[in-house]
Amino acid sequence: MSSDSVTARLTQASGALATAVANRMEETLPWYRELGAQERSWVGQVAQAGIQAFIDWNSHPDKDITLTSDVFGAAPRELTRAVSFEQTVALVRTTINVVETSVDSFIPPKEQQQFREAVLRYSREIAFSAAEVYARAAESRGAWDARLEALIIDALMRDSATDEILSQASALGWSTTGSTLVMAGSPPEVDAEAALSVMRRAATNHSLDLLTGIQGTIMFAVIGGSGLDSNITPRLITPYFGPGAVVVSDTVTGLTEIGAAAQACVSALRAAHSWTAPPRPVHVSELLPERAVLGDTAAREELIAHIFRPLAGDPALLETAVAYLDNSQSLEATGRAIFVHPNTVRYRIKRIADLTGYDLTTSREAFAIRLSILLGRLT
Repeated sequence: MSSDSVTARLTQASGALATAVANRMEETLPWYRELGAQERSWVGQVAQAGIQAFIDWNSHPDKDITLTSDVFGAAPRELTRAVSFEQTVALVRTTINVVETSVDSFIPPKEQQQFREAVLRYSREIAFSAAEVYARAAESRGAWDARLEALIIDALMRDSATDEILSQASALGWSTTGSTLVMAGSPPEVDAEAALSVMRRAATNHSLDLLTGIQGTIMFAVIGGSGLDSNITPRLITPYFGPGAVVVSDTVTGLTEIGAAAQACVSALRAAHSWTAPPRPVHVSELLPERAVLGDTAAREELIAHIFRPLAGDPALLETAVAYLDNSQSLEATGRAIFVHPNTVRYRIKRIADLTGYDLTTSREAFAIRLSILLGRLT
């Protein structure tokens, strides 16, 4: 296909061709101009290696030359992060165009048509090689990112997030410095990894930062980002969990407070089994009584702080709450027990609800108030 003299001319011109490729990219490719010096050097190495590989390929048409290692082995793996596949195709196209436009200077006229056909075949092969490089890089990066994400989730769940862990989270795209919440539930029964991938895409589409993984029998999702809404986001993410309860934490600030939020989710998920039909998702605060019964110290302290202590600060309200619970939640019986009019009891019940956020007239919230009073008196 090519004479020895053509090969010699190509070899002699390879340096000038590589320089011409760099100049052409500088003129026509805005993304190349924005690269740092190191990345531009990598791209230059790939261009020069591509030209040299073409010379070898053109000189030995019967030889099986591995374009993937010959061309893309010239640059480090980090190039696939700095330069996209689309940009690499533009690099190949630019290189081929430069070689084609220079053909008159080193190829005899009678061989130019055959040479151009060889260039076209080579450009096809190099494009396939580039696709292989990026596919391998994506597969390797996906596996590595999954392992790294599992490590970060484990550290966060154990409340042992170090600066190194936070840096690794940043490498995965976590940029949140504001509010964050944690969700927990069972993993999907079929193809959990696929469900995690779909959850990640949904999070990206809604401007959410997401770290997710499965720890034992529990799937966690740590969510932040500019699109975070404590009311809407949990409903958006819940369908990606498996069957059963899905619990969501209070919002916390930054990654360092996630450990406590995650522990609350684990406790709430255990407690949710006692609730026949909990909402999906259910907030950890809605399961405070059950968590307290299970021995969750934080839940007990929260119940005492939010219910018992405010009531203890107003003896009339505390007396009314105890009497109302002891008298089967009857206004008349409560009034007789503490010698006040039923309307006074009704007024005090409303004040209790305003003060604590818990309504004595509903069975679940009445149970929370009774348990809080019991725990408060015991402590």
